[in-house]
Amino acid sequence: MVKSIAREPGLPSAENATRSSLKTALRARLLAERERFADTPQRTQADVKLAARLADVLRQYSPRCVGLFWPVAAEFDARRVVAHWLSGDAARRAALPVIVAPHAPMAYHTWTPGSPMKEGRYRIAVPAHEDSIVPDLLLAPCVGFDASRYRLGYGGGYFDRTLAAWPAHAGSPVTVGVAYECSRADSLPHEAHDLPLDIVVTDATCY
Repeated sequence: MVKSIAREPGLPSAENATRSSLKTALRARLLAERERFADTPQRTQADVKLAARLADVLRQYSPRCVGLFWPVAAEFDARRVVAHWLSGDAARRAALPVIVAPHAPMAYHTWTPGSPMKEGRYRIAVPAHEDSIVPDLLLAPCVGFDASRYRLGYGGGYFDRTLAAWPAHAGSPVTVGVAYECSRADSLPHEAHDLPLDIVVTDATCY
C-alpha cells in the first residue's frame, strides 16, 4: 500500500490555501521551537534518550538497509546510531536520500561513516558516488508530528513523492519519524486518504 502523508487532491482552492497557510504558520513555529531547544541543557540528555529508542527500533525491525537523513536545522543526528547498527553486521546497509530533480521522487545512495560526501540540492550533503539502493526502513525527520503519527515536513513534498513512487517489487518500507518531543502538535491536518508514519521516535517515547 502506498503511503501518503501530505497530498491534498480535490480540495477547493480556497480551502486548500487556508490549509496551506495553517501548515506554513505551524511549520515556522515548530522550527523556531526546535532551534530554541537546541540551545538548552536538556538537548544533550534528549539526544541520549532519542538515540537509545532509535537503536531499539532498529533491533526490533532488523532491516536490511536503513535510509537515514543528513541533519539540518537543529534536527537529531541519527548518523551515530546508524553507524553503530552497521558495525554489528557486515551485511547491513545504509543510504542517504538524494534530490535528483525538483518535484521528483528522491533516490537513496549508499552511505557509510567513511563515505566521501559532496554538496547536494539545498546545500545538504550527499554521497559523492551514485550507488543506488532501496532501503526497507526509512528514517524521516519531522518538523512536527502528532500522537496519531501524522508528519509535518518542510513543505517540499519530497518524502511523499518518494513513497508514492516506491518500487512495487520492494514492498512498502517501514517509516520511522524522528523528532524531539517539543515538535509534537496537538493535531495535524490530514485527509481521509492520508496515512500516518508507522512509528514516531522522540526523546520521550515511541508513538
